[in-house]
Amino acid sequence: MADKMNIALVQTPLVWEDPAGNRNVLEKIIRGTRKDTELVILPEMFTTGFTMTPQHIAKGEGPKTIKWMQNLARELNLAIAGSIVFQDGDNFYNRLCFVTPDRSVYTYDKRHTFTLAGEDKVYQAGRERLIVSFKGFRICPLVCYDLRFPVWSRNTENYDLLIYVANWPAPRVAAWDILLKARAVENMSYCIGVNRIGTDHTGHEYAGHSAVYDALGSTLAYSEEETVLYATLEKEKLDKMRGKLKFLQDRDAFTLQP
Repeated sequence: MADKMNIALVQTPLVWEDPAGNRNVLEKIIRGTRKDTELVILPEMFTTGFTMTPQHIAKGEGPKTIKWMQNLARELNLAIAGSIVFQDGDNFYNRLCFVTPDRSVYTYDKRHTFTLAGEDKVYQAGRERLIVSFKGFRICPLVCYDLRFPVWSRNTENYDLLIYVANWPAPRVAAWDILLKARAVENMSYCIGVNRIGTDHTGHEYAGHSAVYDALGSTLAYSEEETVLYATLEKEKLDKMRGKLKFLQDRDAFTLQP
């Protein structure tokens, strides 16, 4: 079992509703990451930006992007995670894909669709969380607005790493900073937030603030610039911290209703 995992957070602008263009840009970035990188995390809707017109995206683009992720993951021997617009039948999903080097694909559909932007009227909400085991870590990947709902992210399954991919706008970025730290501390887990930067087609500005926090809320990586952030997560260090500070043993029990 691995004790450490090297991660790369891609904080970048996105080309509006242009999957091929975004894949080209992101492939260059991913290929340029450090050779010891084991997990690359991309922002929410990394092939399109936060579009509320998914019908503008060809139905085949979802599977095409997943295949692209699989090929890169195998060739570079790393995992890739991020969310995309995905059409299944007549329904659209904001679907996070976690792809491993052996081409395995794990998916999570965003539970809390962003009502302020009308996402709930366009995309189907997910109903189940995802826990992925990778490099000795149990990982719970979530999407953007999920960050505001601590019950959904509550560490009832002993995960080690909580990930949020996002298009979180600049006017509310202070809340993003606070909530990421809170999720790390209350769940005694590493917590990662990957946000985009730049301005999208609708005029919304994104300020980055991608970050990695440990289980006590200490900052391991942070930036407001267009960049790739790197951090090394240590499972043994996390286990020792949990062994000393047994806060999770005192957590409340509850049943989540659909």
